[in-house]
Amino acid sequence: MTFTLHGLPVSSGIAIGHAHLVSHTSLEVVHYVLTKALVGEEVLRLDAALLTTRDELSALREYRPQQAAAEFDAFLDLHLMILGDDHISHAAREMIRTEHCNAEWALKTQMDALVAQFEAFDDAYLRERKTDVIQVVERILKVLSGHPSHVAPTPQHDSEMILVAHDVSPADLIQLKPHQFCAILTDLGGATSHTSIVARGLNIPCVVGLHHARDLIKDRDMLIVDGEQGVVIVNPDKNLLAEYKLRQSQFVLERQKLKRLRTARATTLDGTRIELHANIELPTDLVQVMENGAAGVGLFRSEFLFLNRENLPDEEEQFIAYRTVLEGMGDMPVTIRTYDLGADKQLKGVTRVASNPALGLRAIRLCLAEPQLFRTQLRALLRASVHGNLKILVPMLSGASEILQTLQIIDSVKQELAVQGLAYKAEVPIGGMIEIPAAALALNVFIKKLDFLSIGTNDLIQYTLAIDRTDEEVAHLYDPLHPAILQLLAHVIGSANKANVPVSVCGEMAGEIAYTRLLLGMGLRQFSMHPVQLLAAKQRVLTTNLPDIAQLTQKLLRADDPIKINELLAKLNAL
Repeated sequence: MTFTLHGLPVSSGIAIGHAHLVSHTSLEVVHYVLTKALVGEEVLRLDAALLTTRDELSALREYRPQQAAAEFDAFLDLHLMILGDDHISHAAREMIRTEHCNAEWALKTQMDALVAQFEAFDDAYLRERKTDVIQVVERILKVLSGHPSHVAPTPQHDSEMILVAHDVSPADLIQLKPHQFCAILTDLGGATSHTSIVARGLNIPCVVGLHHARDLIKDRDMLIVDGEQGVVIVNPDKNLLAEYKLRQSQFVLERQKLKRLRTARATTLDGTRIELHANIELPTDLVQVMENGAAGVGLFRSEFLFLNRENLPDEEEQFIAYRTVLEGMGDMPVTIRTYDLGADKQLKGVTRVASNPALGLRAIRLCLAEPQLFRTQLRALLRASVHGNLKILVPMLSGASEILQTLQIIDSVKQELAVQGLAYKAEVPIGGMIEIPAAALALNVFIKKLDFLSIGTNDLIQYTLAIDRTDEEVAHLYDPLHPAILQLLAHVIGSANKANVPVSVCGEMAGEIAYTRLLLGMGLRQFSMHPVQLLAAKQRVLTTNLPDIAQLTQKLLRADDPIKINELLAKLNAL
C-alpha cells in the first residue's frame, strides 16, 4: 500500500531506496531499592558502564567519515563532555548512595533534571542540545543492560538503504557509516539538532519530526525521500518511482553545476555586488564555509562554548576559539555574536529562575546584569581582533540605554587591555541584532550609535506575531510573509541603507532562496546563512536583475492579502 508521510525537511536532495529500521532503547527504567550491602557494588557497576561508554565514544573516531571529520569530532567531544558532567556521573553516584536506588533509575532521574534545564532555553540550538544528553544516557543504559552499541550491520548490496529511526545520535551515524545510507528519517528532531547538522554536512537527504515513521514503515519497504519538501513516500507505484528517479538525476546535475559557482563573485545581472556570508556554531564549521565560497562569517554563535557546563569558559579558552576562526578566515570579515544565554542557564554563582526565559534576563540583559562575565568575553574578543577582521554583534538590544551601557563597557575593557599592554584593534565595528519589534520601530538610535545592523528574522517574526515557533500547536502561524513582518524588514533595510549603515539578514529567511529576490528588492545587499545554502543563494543572485524586480517588490509590500502576496512572490521568482 502506498502512503505519504510529512516531516521537517532539514537536508535537501532526493533519495530512493529500501528502509533499514534501527531500534531505539526506551528510557523508561525500573526503580528498585538496594540493600545497604549492595550500594557499593551498584556504584562500581555505574562506573564500569561510564568507562565502557567513554571507550565506545573514543573508539568511534576511527569510524568517522573523512569528509566530515571535524564536525564529528566536535559532536563526539560534546558527548564525552556530557558523559563526564557532574550532573550525570557524580550526581547519579550520590543518588545511589543516599537513596539506595539502582544505577538506571539514578541516571534517568539526573537526565530528566538536566533535560528540563535545556528545555527552558529560548535559543533553539541550545534547547535541542537536550537531545545530546538523552543520547548519551541512552548509550550508558545500553551498557548497563548488557547491550552496548555496535557498528552497523553490513548493508544489503542489492539497493541503497534509507535509515529509519525514532532518533539517532551523531555517534550512531558514525557507527552506521553514512556511505551505506542514502537518506535519514527520524521521528524526533528539529532543524538545529545535531542529526540535522550532520546530515546537511554530508549532503544526505534528511527528514525529521515524522512522529510515527518508525512504527508505520516496515523494514525493506521501498521509500522515496524528498529532502526539499519534507515528504516520504512509502511503497510508491511505478509511475511515482519513475518521476522521482528523473527528479533525482536532475537534482544531482544541478548540485554538480552549483559547485562551479564556488569561486564566482556574487553579482547581480546589473552588476551589483552582494555579500554572501555563513552562519557557524563551531570553529570546525570553517571547512564548509570555505568549501562553499563564503565571503565571510556573518554570524558566529559563541554559545557553543557554554554548552553543558556549570560555569563560563575562561578568557583564554574563549580567546583561542575566536582566534582560530579569525585566522581561518584571513582578511574576510568575521562577525561574532556575544553570548545569547538566558537566566535559566546555570552559571557558577549565578542562579535565577525565570517564568518566561524568552522575555526575561537573557542575551545583552544578562551581560549587563553580570558585567564581569561580559567583560571576560569582550577581553577575549578584543585580544583576538588582531588576528583577523573582527566585528562584534550584540543580541537582543531594545533601546538607547542598553546600547550606551554596552559601548561604555567595551571602551572600559579597551582601556584595561591598554594598561596591561595587551594588543587589540582600537577600531572594531560594533553592531546590534534587530530581533525585537521595538528595536525595528525605534531604529534611529541604533543607526546613530552602532556601526552595523543584523536582522535576526527568527526571533523578530516570533516576537512580532506573538507565537512560539517551537510549539507545534501554533507553529503554523509563523509566517515570514505576514504583512507586518514585510513592513518591518523593508523599514529596517531601507532606513539603514539611507543612513549608509551596513545591514544584513542572518535568520532563516536569508538562506531560503524563495525570499532571496524579495530581500534584494527591499535593498538588502548582505546575507548570512548555513554554509550549504550559499551556492544555491549565489545562483539566485547571479540570475537576478535588480531593476526588473524593483516594481514587483514594491507591489508585494503594498499587498495585505496572503494569497496575493504569495502570487506576487511566485511572479518575482519566475523572472
